[in-house]
Amino acid sequence: MDQVKEIADVPQEFVKDGLQFMNRCTKPDKREFIKISQAVGVGFLIMGIIGYVVKLVHIPVNNILVGGS
Repeated sequence: MDQVKEIADVPQEFVKDGLQFMNRCTKPDKREFIKISQAVGVGFLIMGIIGYVVKLVHIPVNNILVGGS
């Protein structure tokens, strides 16, 4: 009987914690939103540059290793 009660308490506790979290959260103001957006944009840009450089290096190295015809 105790196991059933414990299993039933898990979703209830999860919902309670989730509601507490949502009530504590605040929407970002305009300045904070712009700052977050800039950080995400810079991250995308850096990851794109890294991907481009890796691809740029990979193509000739792959041709040398495979021995392109």
